[in-house]
Amino acid sequence: MAYNIALQFEDGVTRIIQCNADELVADAAYRAKINIPLDCRDGACGTCKCHCESGTYTQGVYIDDALTEDEAAKGFVLSCQMTPTSDCVVRIPASSAACKTEVSSHASTITKINRDSKTTVSFTVQADRPISFLPGQYVNLQVPGTTETRAYSFSSAPNQAELSFLIRDVPDGLMSTFMRSKANTGDTMSFTGPYGSFYLRPAARPILMLAGGTGLAPFLSMLLWLKDNPTDQPIMLAYGVNTNDDLVELDTLNQLKAAMPNLEFTTVVVDPASGHPKLGYVTDHLSAKDLHDGNVDVYVCGPPPMVEGVRKWMSGVGVTPQSFHFEKFSSSTAGAHE
Repeated sequence: MAYNIALQFEDGVTRIIQCNADELVADAAYRAKINIPLDCRDGACGTCKCHCESGTYTQGVYIDDALTEDEAAKGFVLSCQMTPTSDCVVRIPASSAACKTEVSSHASTITKINRDSKTTVSFTVQADRPISFLPGQYVNLQVPGTTETRAYSFSSAPNQAELSFLIRDVPDGLMSTFMRSKANTGDTMSFTGPYGSFYLRPAARPILMLAGGTGLAPFLSMLLWLKDNPTDQPIMLAYGVNTNDDLVELDTLNQLKAAMPNLEFTTVVVDPASGHPKLGYVTDHLSAKDLHDGNVDVYVCGPPPMVEGVRKWMSGVGVTPQSFHFEKFSSSTAGAHE
């Protein structure tokens, strides 16, 4: 048996390697030609200390100077003594360049383009091979005919060759213009990645997801993964947009809700002329009970004012969540979108 070990580097690059059930993570990394920090290999120096963010493992022999009891209790590990017993996410305290690993590059072909929305374009590509990533992460897609790239979150589940994306149609945007008026099925696109520290953690408690506009994309990826890897924890998605035209993927959300009895979702529209039953911002329609007295993992993906608005709302109701993960995006930054 082999496990997927996601190595998360300081520069946001993620590499997913295969580690056998009887193999040390450090050995698996070196077998994959990734030079993670390592020195003594005996659990004595602490050079290979990193943090296991999710997954289970066993630790071999090491001394307290290399890894204290308190550090071990907090999830720190020595890769030279760590043997996985499940898939794991391991944060490496070094850049990918320092570890002499290149960002993965992939070729793909556009297989589907949906331009039904006035403000959003969704599209699907077929990659050259199945792509491993953590649900919620993004890649840099090269705009065909240029050397420019744009960062977009996956809206599809990991470990497939068919990959989907959901992007804002920005007037005069480079990728938007290509997708709206030039792209055809059969066109080729290249991309690098995956990147990003915004991804789904183990579902150990209730989950609250707050999406703004095309910030819905990473949550679709997370929910598709959770559908295939069920949890009993309640999941709430609040999806906010500016106008009715911005509401997309509702059929997908309804299908997910039908398949996941623990999922609830609500939509909110800012435009007062929309006629939508819930007007304003997503936090206008949430209450302290949605934070489960702090026993909740909160995920937010949207423009910076939304992320800050969620922070202010949580402070206002006087509840601090167990964990708070966010991805801010604008018209030119990652996670998102033109």
